[in-house]
Amino acid sequence: MIRGSYDIILCLHNKGNDLGGDNVKNIAIIGSSGGNLYNLGGKHPQQLLEEIEQQTDSAGIVITAIQFIAASESMDTAKDSTKASIWQKSEHGLSPSAEGSLAEINQQAKQLDQAIAQQIEAGKIDGLIVMSGDPEGANQQVLEAAAKTKIPIVGTGGTSMAAIASKGCRVISTSGTTGTTNRTRAVSFITSLSKEFKLTYRPILGSGKSQVSKGSGLRNINIRGIMMAALPGFIAMALVLALSKIPALGFLEDVFQVLIGALPVIIAVIAAKQVSELDEVSIVAGVIAGVLSVDGGIIGGLIGGIMAGLLVRFLFKTFVEWRFPMTTVNIGAGGIAGLIAGLLVFYFIAPIALFIGDGIKQLLEITIAFNPIIAGAVAGLLIWPAIIGGVYHAAILPIVLLDMERTGASFLGAIDMVGLVMVAAGINLANIIRPRDKGEAAVAAPGFAINMGFGTFVESAYPFMFSSKWIFGGALISASVGGALVGFFDIRGTAYVPTFTAPLLANNPVGFIIAMVIPCLLAFLITLTVNYFNRKSR
Repeated sequence: MIRGSYDIILCLHNKGNDLGGDNVKNIAIIGSSGGNLYNLGGKHPQQLLEEIEQQTDSAGIVITAIQFIAASESMDTAKDSTKASIWQKSEHGLSPSAEGSLAEINQQAKQLDQAIAQQIEAGKIDGLIVMSGDPEGANQQVLEAAAKTKIPIVGTGGTSMAAIASKGCRVISTSGTTGTTNRTRAVSFITSLSKEFKLTYRPILGSGKSQVSKGSGLRNINIRGIMMAALPGFIAMALVLALSKIPALGFLEDVFQVLIGALPVIIAVIAAKQVSELDEVSIVAGVIAGVLSVDGGIIGGLIGGIMAGLLVRFLFKTFVEWRFPMTTVNIGAGGIAGLIAGLLVFYFIAPIALFIGDGIKQLLEITIAFNPIIAGAVAGLLIWPAIIGGVYHAAILPIVLLDMERTGASFLGAIDMVGLVMVAAGINLANIIRPRDKGEAAVAAPGFAINMGFGTFVESAYPFMFSSKWIFGGALISASVGGALVGFFDIRGTAYVPTFTAPLLANNPVGFIIAMVIPCLLAFLITLTVNYFNRKSR
């Protein structure tokens, strides 16, 4: 028996016979959480097995039997007294059905081993997935049956897979566990089996079963999504900048400079992960590409990360198809993809990316310098239509982040706070104090709390703006006034932070407070008046 067994999972049924006769391939999953595997997903057997099941569904393969022994700790340290439980697959999924001592579980494991072996000998199982198996103990009868029938076997665990092959089993793909994840192992297993069974298989690399990987990953490129995900890094930088202005914390200026250099890396990692959908492998590639893309600023990091994600996706699939060991697949795909993408940016793209980024910033500064009050008023007037129409996150937010990359604050970031957040807060507050009907107060209260407490959720004002053209017009006027004040005081700031802290992150705290209070008060009074006349007319 493998030391330290924790869970035994068995699922025996005739699902394959109901779904297509000879064309349906049935497999069994056997093995244990192993030593190294325990730290790479084995400690969560349900997640590990569900990941494999997700990939088998994509290939049209049926999991007929499961006997997976997972340890409550690494088997390198587990003892016979380890607490154990039996998991069982039913119509409701995987769930524990019994608990007991390891000795009791071991006896049941032998019975399950025999039952699966009989299924193999009866021709009801066409292949095996083995993870850190035990050919001399818990999996002995299954592997003996597999050796007789010559069904294909894929798996991980260097020592155990070597022993399995020495028994005469037909091992078509094997690998160690170092550098692997639940997803990459599952994709490797099913890729090899689907080729053996001559089945069409598209790996599921997204977060849900419906997200089947198609093509090169170009469809996954979403600049808006990447920038939004990277926003916490920019806010962290802005907070450090604000703290560094305190005399006793002046040493944080060095931290601020480090964070500026880290922004391209953050964006590269997010881009690589979103494009490739391969979790840890793509994160490594993104870090390598991002570090080499620092000289290109956040545009360089964005380009490097996207290229790394595309290359990771391509190399991963290619290496798996070539039946490389999964450890080599992960290390090769992540390392090589990040290096190629990073070197391309480092030597060729960085100067161009930096020129584009600086050009956008300079164009913005020139526009503001021409007439800051008019520029702010126009920006405030247009920011609500921009966010309602989806332009804000696609176009304005990237410009805000480009501007913040250099100074930690932004002109348009200040417009965001005064024109969107504070105007929404004013509208919500009016509907709390004097709503058109009592139900609207309950809707406005949480919106106002988030506006003030977190500097976001401006969409909370939509129901009131869309239900009244006067409130909508008041929002536009208030935002325009706020924008003009931002231009008048020459403010650089940011949103997405608690409202009471926003002035501390700005270059002109007093001016920012004025620019925040006035549009909020104006939106509040306009909405209050509109609601008053609406109630009176009713």
